[in-house]
Amino acid sequence: MSRRPLKAVAWDIDGTLIDSEPLHHRALVAASRTFGADLSDLPDQAFRGIHMGDVWKQVLPRMPAETAEADWAARIDAHYVDNRASLIALPGAVATIRALAARGVAHACVSNSSRSVVDANIAALGIADAISFSISLDDVAHGKPDPEPYRRACERLGLPPESVVAVEDSFSGALSACAAGLYVVGYTPSGGGFESVDLEIDRLESLLALFA
Repeated sequence: MSRRPLKAVAWDIDGTLIDSEPLHHRALVAASRTFGADLSDLPDQAFRGIHMGDVWKQVLPRMPAETAEADWAARIDAHYVDNRASLIALPGAVATIRALAARGVAHACVSNSSRSVVDANIAALGIADAISFSISLDDVAHGKPDPEPYRRACERLGLPPESVVAVEDSFSGALSACAAGLYVVGYTPSGGGFESVDLEIDRLESLLALFA
């Protein structure tokens, strides 16, 4: 049976389009320190692909009892946005989006980050004019690995999931896209890490072949 033609790309952002993990970690450590918690011993990839609600649950035992989750999350986001100038696009990210857009491929961004962080990332990448919309953690009831973010993206694109490519660098993100029924590409510049995706690539430019 032939595969439905691919029409659009739903991009993860953090670690897929932009090298944001170092800034996410610095924001987490700096913000937590203002509440009296030292998280500097944690590796900088400790919460890769995990949305902030679950990060909070993991660090909660180390936080002072009076710390409010909403205040903590807001402080992290503020630190991230204030330091967005340090963000760097990953190799081939912007060029691939531009090349696919020129072929008429629609784009959306689907992230587990908050709205302010998503907007900061898109601004740093300079791709606001090339994407149809973005979905943040604030726009859904359940973040990745739940399928809701990618299901929502397909609904807004007006396309069946099997005609949309999801590009993910994390295991939880790939689970979300797989459960939503998208064609899932695992981006693995450092090699491997996915149990079940439709395609693994180590260069974002490899996506162009899917839309030849």
